[in-house]
Amino acid sequence: MTSSRKGIILAGGNATRLYPLTYSVSKQLMPVYDKPMIYYPLSTLMLTGIKEYLVIVSPIHLDAFKTLLGDGNQWGISIKYAIQEKPEGLAQAFLIAEEFIDNHPSALILGDNLYHGNELIPQLEKANIKQTGATIFVYPVSDPERYGVAEFDENKKVINLEEKPRTPKSRYAVTGIYFYDDSAVNKAKQIMPSSRGELEITSLNNLYLKENNLFVEIMGRGMAWLDTGTFDSLHQAGSYIRLLERRQGLKVGCPEEVAWRKNWINKKELKKLAENMLKSGYGKYLLDIQKDPFFEN
Repeated sequence: MTSSRKGIILAGGNATRLYPLTYSVSKQLMPVYDKPMIYYPLSTLMLTGIKEYLVIVSPIHLDAFKTLLGDGNQWGISIKYAIQEKPEGLAQAFLIAEEFIDNHPSALILGDNLYHGNELIPQLEKANIKQTGATIFVYPVSDPERYGVAEFDENKKVINLEEKPRTPKSRYAVTGIYFYDDSAVNKAKQIMPSSRGELEITSLNNLYLKENNLFVEIMGRGMAWLDTGTFDSLHQAGSYIRLLERRQGLKVGCPEEVAWRKNWINKKELKKLAENMLKSGYGKYLLDIQKDPFFEN
């Protein structure tokens, strides 16, 4: 089933923690093992059935993103672009994307976040089905003070959200994927800049919480959430993807495969995409998955 929800991928920012790597290249275009980083969040949202996307980028990287992703037609989706002149908080994405969202429900994913696990698709689909309220995804971490943190009551209901707290009330960090109803833009307009001068996504989520309309999906054991904002985390993400792919022979974050399995492109179109990438081995994979006896498309 195709979703009416609009997908937003936030891929702006300066990625100063990755200098000098990101002096001339967008972080979200850098490799995570065998794919550009942005393939992973794009594929994650594609798994929900979303077919319309807005990629928000910095001005100097716009042409590079267009070269890589095009208009999305090759994957049976639509990709448009918007410029973020200056990064001023995650919730700014909804002000930039107002015209694109056009009073539809939306999903925002950060361009440097990777997700994997058996329960991922059911959790994404559960969030996507909801037409009212907001859904956040939380993940237990050892250093919650680095993130937005969710506090729960004894019934596992969120009672508070706090951005980078000195004394975290839990170890559950709010990850970089968010599902919202059609009121997200109007709510984003109500937000005032924080002490950091940013329109915080936590402030937006708190507006839903005050309405008793914030839902949570807890990513537990067997799930992986990786962000790639530092040299070490970028390396770890690449090592994780390499280990999975070499062990199973299945790719993670492959938009061509997702599009084919969802019948957005056919075998002939998949084969055409594969032929351009045979030398790298990526193309051979796209040809091989068509022969999988356990999957008929």
